[in-house]
Amino acid sequence: MLPQPDNPSLPSLFPEYSPQERSFLLDAARRAILAAVRRENWKPNNPSAHLAEPRGAFTTLHLDDRLRGCVGFVYPVKSLCTTVVETAVAAAFHDPRFLPVTEEEGSRLQIEISVLSQLFRIDPRAVIVGQHGLLVSRGFQRGLLLPQVAVEHGWSCEMFLDEACLKAGLSPDAWKHGATVEAFTAEVFGDRAGQAA
Repeated sequence: MLPQPDNPSLPSLFPEYSPQERSFLLDAARRAILAAVRRENWKPNNPSAHLAEPRGAFTTLHLDDRLRGCVGFVYPVKSLCTTVVETAVAAAFHDPRFLPVTEEEGSRLQIEISVLSQLFRIDPRAVIVGQHGLLVSRGFQRGLLLPQVAVEHGWSCEMFLDEACLKAGLSPDAWKHGATVEAFTAEVFGDRAGQAA
């Protein structure tokens, strides 16, 4: 059965962002990182009205096919263009798992952008690996994993849920015992090998 546009748990058959919009966002992310490392002021020029709409998004950085940083906003608090610029800089310089990106690294980074749908509650049995990202929470503890993470690690649905719980600082089976499970879909694009820009 084909995905229906009014079902938030299913991704659209067609990408929301054109190749030109994707290239604009990837270029903006890279320019923002390079400007920050050089301590220069830079802002993107005139994003389209579409890219000015508020959206949640994550920017993931890889260097030599290894994770180099990932930061994002789950909720649509700023325009997509602003969100991408800010999360790119944050991923490069403020992800506590990594040292700040150097200027030499900045030009070699592989950039991946994930534009998020709205969150929606989901029955854990309905989670589809590769289609859904997860946000598991209990009180102030939250753990988020993007849809592509489960695919990259070869996780089953149950492993994906377990890992989201662990990221939240919960026991791996917390999703079976009252933790809130929310899902989202994401349009993912980048300049990594095999990724369509």
